[in-house]
Amino acid sequence: MARRVPKSARSLAIDVLNRTDPRREYAAPILNNLLDQTTEKQRATDLVFGTIRNRSAIDTVITAFSSRPTERIPDRLLNIIRLAAYELIYRPQTPDYSIVNEAVENTKAMAGKKQVGFVNAVLRNITRQIAHRQIPLTDADIKAALPQTPSTGCVFNTAFMPDPQSRPADYLSTAFSLPMWLITDWLEEFGFERTRNICFASNRRPSIYLRANSLKTTTQDLAQKLQQGDIESDVVPEALMIRFKSASAITELPGFADGLFTVQDLTASQAVRMLDPQPGWTILDLCAAPGVKTTQLAEIAGGSAQILATDINPDRLKRIEENTARLGIGNIEIIGYEDIERRIRLWRKLGPFDAVLLDVPCSNTGVLAKRVEARYRLNPGAIEELAQTQSQLLRQTASMIKTGGKICYSTCSIQKNENSERIADFLQQNDNFKLESERLILPSAQTSVQEVACEKNPVEFDHDGGYVAIIVRK
Repeated sequence: MARRVPKSARSLAIDVLNRTDPRREYAAPILNNLLDQTTEKQRATDLVFGTIRNRSAIDTVITAFSSRPTERIPDRLLNIIRLAAYELIYRPQTPDYSIVNEAVENTKAMAGKKQVGFVNAVLRNITRQIAHRQIPLTDADIKAALPQTPSTGCVFNTAFMPDPQSRPADYLSTAFSLPMWLITDWLEEFGFERTRNICFASNRRPSIYLRANSLKTTTQDLAQKLQQGDIESDVVPEALMIRFKSASAITELPGFADGLFTVQDLTASQAVRMLDPQPGWTILDLCAAPGVKTTQLAEIAGGSAQILATDINPDRLKRIEENTARLGIGNIEIIGYEDIERRIRLWRKLGPFDAVLLDVPCSNTGVLAKRVEARYRLNPGAIEELAQTQSQLLRQTASMIKTGGKICYSTCSIQKNENSERIADFLQQNDNFKLESERLILPSAQTSVQEVACEKNPVEFDHDGGYVAIIVRK
């Protein structure tokens, strides 16, 4: 039997893009099923998600500098062009000749020799139009550039972008492949500069952070164990987290099988830290899967809180079981989330609780860098529906809390309609509760060095966005 030749990262990425419409399918499951076909797993992953994140901006370039709009280009050719354009614009360290040459070879293999001329012509036109693949944005005509980082961009010979001064929403929507209505909301709430920073964070390649299982180890001991295994990492001192920088798979890291850590973003870790669960508490985690915050509750409470975890998706409950078993946490009871009335009756008999963690379903506007397809699916109507669900869950939770008990309401959204407005409405309708604290964290491509490191050795950390409110029953 002939040995199968591994695919290149580019050809595998094109295969994934051809099978994925981000408005309907998620790329990750398709990619994961195909990754064994290449030896360049990390690169293929970056190419897929980078192309999807920036697809609208890439299509703007293709339309501006080709002989026809993207709607008139067959999908099997369009994704080859998109991938190559992504590398030309956003990966300036890769030689342009290798990008174009492999795009031509992939066209021959996937679409036939007759299509080579068209693909080659489009990419040559784009290449000729690029004046500088990466220069400081301060040296560029902003209307002829696509930003890559807050300080650099790919600059073209021709201005093709909306004017950011007169049309800021159009400009940011085009530059960052984000829906116009969402940019408009952010501009009204946060202003231009903060919105621009949110856009960069929403298009970043997100770092991976590890939370040490404090029932088994410490952050410093885990960092030392990774170092001994030649795993490159940085400690985030205030967050007690570790940024994982190696290309190794998470499951292959030292300590994974022993349950020494969990993957969690810096922002996501803040909800349970703000709640500060105590030993002896009874806690309900209402939307618990996959169990990252559930296990964090147990760890911070020293393994001696009684935690009840459930989720509306029975298949995802298995993830909680897997995570608690790997981490060696035994004080979590997992129950099925069946019909609403039965659930409320059951929990009223079991409660009232010292705390309820309510990590509600949300729009994901704080985690667009990771949930890349969300930008193509979000609409104002969907957020209104989510807000109704969030309010309903808050109302149901209120009857489960004892006097002095707390609700920790959290989202991975930065929309006020899902966050502060939901809490304000709840408090207005429930005068037996009060707001103890709340925090909105905007996504960032980097955290202030003063927050995370000493000035002698500055390290910059990116993070997602999200919201947390702690409300207390009087």
